[in-house]
Amino acid sequence: MPASRLFALTPGEPAGIGPDLCLLLARQAQPEALVAIASRPLLAERAALLGLQIHLIEVGPGAWPETPADAGCLYVWDTPLTEAAEPGRLNPANAGYVLQTLERAARGCLDDTFAGMITAPVHKGVINEGGIPFSGHTEFLAELTGTEQVVMMLATRGLRVALVTTHLPLSQVPAAITGERLERVTRILHEDLRDKFGIAEPRILVCGLNPHAGEGGHLGREEMEIIEPALARLRDAGLNLTGPLPADTLFTPKHLDQADAVLAMYHDQGLPVLKFKGFGAALNVTLGLPIIRTSVDHGTALDLAGSGQVDTGSLQVALETAYQMAANRSV
Repeated sequence: MPASRLFALTPGEPAGIGPDLCLLLARQAQPEALVAIASRPLLAERAALLGLQIHLIEVGPGAWPETPADAGCLYVWDTPLTEAAEPGRLNPANAGYVLQTLERAARGCLDDTFAGMITAPVHKGVINEGGIPFSGHTEFLAELTGTEQVVMMLATRGLRVALVTTHLPLSQVPAAITGERLERVTRILHEDLRDKFGIAEPRILVCGLNPHAGEGGHLGREEMEIIEPALARLRDAGLNLTGPLPADTLFTPKHLDQADAVLAMYHDQGLPVLKFKGFGAALNVTLGLPIIRTSVDHGTALDLAGSGQVDTGSLQVALETAYQMAANRSV
């Protein structure tokens, strides 16, 4: 197996369930060579706490694995903690450690050491308390890779939902939806569905912003004045787009069976439907990056760290999706 088929796995917040998830998944063999970028002592301590017999195999620059690890084994690129981590107890001293794992993974993707990176959850608050401005994985990776525009997409089996706006107060959403932004986001979605998901001619459903997609201007004019003209320009460029459609009827089999992805205007327009359909088996994909990055769809769950009572479903789907994206990209 060439080095380009290695994948990086970052366990995220050391006091959370990320280390647990990595160890629990290591009980079964993965189809690809997966390298956890983490503190080896942390993983050893957490394995002992969980009662898991996982062989931690140290790897790193100049000593990368050539085959997937066997069941019960986990490749680890040792990345030292600043201070020992205790399950469930946040420590701002380890903020730099968390970002170092992400930087190692991302730079490894940029130089083709890794074919993609899969991230377990971080805790934004404690990183900021550690004196490091941090708004999230997405923004961190966009800055590190020099990417001007990225797109958040969540997916589960049978449904993909991308967002025009993400973590904004609802009162700020209408002003943020400009024709330029809508065109950029839609093009990124179209291109990554084609290039990373292997869909030759992506079919995208687009939500309206207002109830009933504005109902001819009676419930809002954003559809008429911004969304429809932007979609018309994109259709002229060859994109297969349907909409804007009322969000309350778009998420039905009649429409979804004819689409590869949905583009929602704001966070809580599209994601409640996706999480209802696939919570625990959904993932987050950052589109627009020059690298492949997938992630779980949940948080650090500090109260469950070290308990063994965690569901690995989301991380497994994130892994499987990263593997498939890398395979599509290499075709």
